[in-house]
Formats: sequence, structure tokens, C-alpha cells
Amino acid sequence: MLAPAEPVRIKDKRMEPFLDPEELWNLLRSTPAPKERVRGLIAKSLDKNRLTLEETAVLLNVKEPELLEEIKDGARTLKQRVYGERIVLFAPLYIGNLCSNNCVYCGFKASNLSVKRITLNREQLIQQVSALENAGHKRLILVYGEHPAYDAHFIAETVGIVYSVKSGRGEIRRLNVNAAPLDIEGFRIVKDARIGTYQIFQETYHEGTYRKVHPAGIKQDYNWRLTALDRAQEAGIDDVGIGALFGLYDWRFEVLGLVRHTAHLESVYGVGPHTISFPRVQHASHFELDRSHMVSDFDFTRLVAILRLAVPYTGLILTAREPAALRDELIQYGVSQIDGGTNIEMGGYTNPVAHEQDPELEQFQIHDDRPLNTIIDELIGQGLIPSFCTACYRTGRTGEHFMEFSVPGFIKRYCQPNALLTLAEYLEDYAPPAIKEKGYRLIRAKLGTMQEKNIKNQVSRRLKEIREGKRDIYF
Repeated sequence: MLAPAEPVRIKDKRMEPFLDPEELWNLLRSTPAPKERVRGLIAKSLDKNRLTLEETAVLLNVKEPELLEEIKDGARTLKQRVYGERIVLFAPLYIGNLCSNNCVYCGFKASNLSVKRITLNREQLIQQVSALENAGHKRLILVYGEHPAYDAHFIAETVGIVYSVKSGRGEIRRLNVNAAPLDIEGFRIVKDARIGTYQIFQETYHEGTYRKVHPAGIKQDYNWRLTALDRAQEAGIDDVGIGALFGLYDWRFEVLGLVRHTAHLESVYGVGPHTISFPRVQHASHFELDRSHMVSDFDFTRLVAILRLAVPYTGLILTAREPAALRDELIQYGVSQIDGGTNIEMGGYTNPVAHEQDPELEQFQIHDDRPLNTIIDELIGQGLIPSFCTACYRTGRTGEHFMEFSVPGFIKRYCQPNALLTLAEYLEDYAPPAIKEKGYRLIRAKLGTMQEKNIKNQVSRRLKEIREGKRDIYF
């Protein structure tokens, strides 16, 4: 059973600002981290109970190396208990880089006159999606600059185009969106296009810093952005993603901001975010940011482990901003989704020099440009199951319904079987022979560990159907 949620605060009203910076700083300044308390909180999280703000602050204030290792060990164990061994794979697809803002950390800022402004037309979009499908992708996140041209109708239109593309055996089964905040009617339009998760990053939860790093454009309005996902919920989008850009302000404050945002959505709408992202600031064309809050690899590892313990059932997304070796390490501590075969140049998936990293073509620098095949090969080698599963979204297991399955721990019964089925599809349709052989060895090994005979038999039967040519089978 979950522990009681934090008391509903008066400020937790629908579509109203909910974050008090003094509350967060007072917790960080005044919350001790005694050894037994820390160990008790790790145990609470391992029982699959979300941590409160105060409890998260305890973990953030740990300094002893021994306790920091115990936090990471706890996160590793919890990740295994909730999500098993599967890692969900997706790819970002940039639709347009027009932008009205002047974010100091972003290569797409309006004042950067050297950037090449591109919006994919229908034919170009189809070419990009076909290339992604031919690599084996089933899940995409569409990324849009913040500009009036990319309104709700434009987003809905591009979503429809992507879903319509079928290249060979390929198809995109789930489309998430990273775009500007909309009003309620705009979110309704996008919902009707059958999107998955609508993702909006607050960037920084510290209002003074937010205004400093967003000196111009429609993004200046801190509260409009802070309450954006409330409007999405009001419009019926119950699958939302939050995030902070680490390196803009104190990383401990940002972690509490993410947990506070989670608590707000739970208090008002009965369900927290489906995913949390935690990108770190990376170099970009015309980069102008003060580097005083940059996050070290050591602290980055800590914050991922703490987030996993604080929000046991929330998906954690780690992107190709980070180098491969660090991504491999962080997967252990709670990451459940990564992008693979990533290219963030406009039109980059059909560009033969896509990975040469022209700074005038990218929003920021990425550090993991491994092809999807390579990532899958390495995940299999680590005993992990690459997954392209979209079953929860397509069977209505989103929002409160997702929590009904995931909170008791039953989601693992769906995740691992579906991961094995989607991996088999990939092996049959896209994998080179050596990876196909390794992949099926892994599948046989995982089947051998399944305890429930009925599920094991069903998975075995469906794997046989996939080898015979059937596709899109899921629990």
C-alpha cells in the first residue's frame, strides 16, 4: 500500500501556481540527514511508497560516502522491482526550429541569426519518419520550437502525418510531444490527434533564475509555463511529462521542484506525471550561460538515484545529451527510458553527414550518437531487454488507470512480456544476424526465469507467431 500522500495544500488549486521557493529552501537548509533516518527512507521507497518533500530533502542533504552508496544501491533495487530489466527506446524528431524566445542556453534562440531556420514540410517529414521506421523505431517524440507557427492545429496535423507513414513492416505506434504550453482548447485539439505524453519542461523552478535565462519572448511568463500541464489535464490529457534543465540553478532545489510538481498534480488531478526528464545544460551555438550551477557527473548520479527513490512509479528519461558510458551507469539507478540512434539536426535522419554535429543545425550538443543497432546490441550484452512497447497507451493504461496497474507492482507483469515481444519484432525485421542471435539467446534466458507458467506459455506462443510473420501483439 502507498503511504498517505502529503497534505493537500491550500495553494494546490486547479491551474494556479503552487510552488513556494522558501518552502523548498527551508527544507534544504534545516533538514538533517541522520544515518538511521536515511536508511528508513530507503526502506520506505523500496516498499514502493512515494517520498514527501521533507523526506526527499533528507536524501538531498546526505554527504557521507557510505550513505550515498546506500542511496544508489536502494535506487538500483527499486528500479529492478518496479520496472524489471527492460529499457524503453525512442527517438526525438525535430519538426521545426522557428522560435520566438531568447533562452540564453539554447542554440535556437531568436537572436541567433546564424542558425538555419527550417520547418519540415509534409514530404520531408515523411522521409524522416520512414528513415526512423526503417531503423526499427516504434516510439517517437516530436519536438517543436516555441513559435506561433507551431500552434495546436499544426501539431495535430504533423502528428497525423507521422502516424500515417508505413515503411515496410515499420510503423510508429506512439507519438509523444515536446512543445510550447497551450490553452485548454489547444490541448484538446492535440489530444484528439491521439498523442501519447505531452511533455513540458519548466527548465528551472526558481522564478528569479527563470526570468534571467528567458529574457525575451512568450516563454518569459513563469506561471503560464508552471501551470501548463494543469491545463493539459483539464483538457483530458492525463499522460504528461515534466522536467528541469540542470545547470541553471542549484540542482537540489530543482529536484525538490520536480517532486513538488509531482505532488501538485497528484493532489489536484489524482495522478502524477508519467515521466520526469532531467537533461543537463550542454554547449550550444551562441551559448551565453553563467556556468556556476553546472552539475558534475558525481552529483548527477546522486540526483537520478534520489529521484528514483522519491517517485517509484514515474518513468525517468535520460537523453543522448549524456555520453554512452554515463548513460550505461545511470540506467542502473532508475532510468527507464532512453533515446537511441539520436539525431537532433533538422532533417538529420536522412542527412549523410548527420553526425558531424554542425552547431548551426542543432539546439544543443549531444554526446551519444551511437546507432540504434549498437545501443540494442550493448543493452542485450548487459542482460537488459530493449523495449519498443506501446501497450499501456494503446490499451488505456494511462493516467489513473496506469497507476492502478503500476502502484501495486503489477506493471512488471506487463512490461517484461511486452518488451520481449517488441524485441522479437525488432530482431526479425531489422537486426543484423549477430544481434538477432544474441537477442534470441536473451529472450530464451528471460523466458526461463518466468515464474508464472500461464504468462510464460502465452509469451512463448506469441513469440512463435511473431517468427511466423504476425506483428503488433501485446498484453
